[in-house]
Amino acid sequence: MAENKIKTIGVLTSGGDAPGMNAAIRAVVRRGLSSGLNVKGIYKGYSGLLNEEIRDMTAKDVSDTIERGGTILYTARCAEMRTEEGQQQAAEICRKHGIDGLVVIGGDGSFAGAQKLANLGINTIGLPGTIDLDIACTEYTIGFDTAVNTAMEAIDKVRDTSTSHERCSIIEVMGRNAGYLAVWCGIANGAEDVLIPEKYDYDEQKLIDNIVESRKKGKKHHIIVNAEGIGHSEAMAKRIEAATGIETRATILGHMQRGGNPTCKDRVYASMMGALAVDLLVAGKRSRVVGYRHGEFVDFDINEALAMQKNVDSYMWEVCNSLSHNYRK
Repeated sequence: MAENKIKTIGVLTSGGDAPGMNAAIRAVVRRGLSSGLNVKGIYKGYSGLLNEEIRDMTAKDVSDTIERGGTILYTARCAEMRTEEGQQQAAEICRKHGIDGLVVIGGDGSFAGAQKLANLGINTIGLPGTIDLDIACTEYTIGFDTAVNTAMEAIDKVRDTSTSHERCSIIEVMGRNAGYLAVWCGIANGAEDVLIPEKYDYDEQKLIDNIVESRKKGKKHHIIVNAEGIGHSEAMAKRIEAATGIETRATILGHMQRGGNPTCKDRVYASMMGALAVDLLVAGKRSRVVGYRHGEFVDFDINEALAMQKNVDSYMWEVCNSLSHNYRK
């Protein structure tokens, strides 16, 4: 067994950046060093791996990073990692640099790359880093808490001006094809309507009727939280204004949701996940994904994790709707 002992690990961030990634990187580096390992930082994700943008990391390299948004290792999307040739090359480069274990911080696309490397004999551990909260094996993903608070605060501000002008406002939040950011903001911001790809029936007349009815009852504003997976907020605003005669504006929050100082939760949970990733490698575990379930940090086989399905919680969605529409009853 001695010959299989982990000596050198690598860490990279891949796909979209998320607040808290630096906390996870910091934890991997410092937990690795304190466990007697060499730690290598791989810059610009899988693209940087293929280009061998790899350097040794020290504890000082991650000093004063836990409070910073983004990722100090930078990130990039990499089409080459979707090819068999690119995957083979990435595995060979890991071996060339003596990387016995690789920690990949990112979303499901990043995990797919990690899965391919695992199949080629590279010991990989995935950490869920995405603001979308769309990874099925975990109730928490690094960056979601910061992103949802950023969006919530922005929507509060839009509501202030929307009320002053007696407008209808459509605020589009990120999330790709998942509606978690929208549902959470819908509840936290007291939105009048919430549109998510998992549930929206594209009945725009229902929205229009809601707006007209609430205005008749004296409502001075109407907030619609629209998920990125529905999109087309500008065109929707024009149609609603034409149908109701009520001034309607669209606000697309966009990439501001990815940035900013991570919340305490994102810093702590990302740190715990980063440390656990190292502990799993030291313990000899292979091809795992770290998650958070039922109040505990856990790990899953990477194939099992990628095969799981995730849907917006039905009770949360029912509560979101009942609170949004309660004023009309």
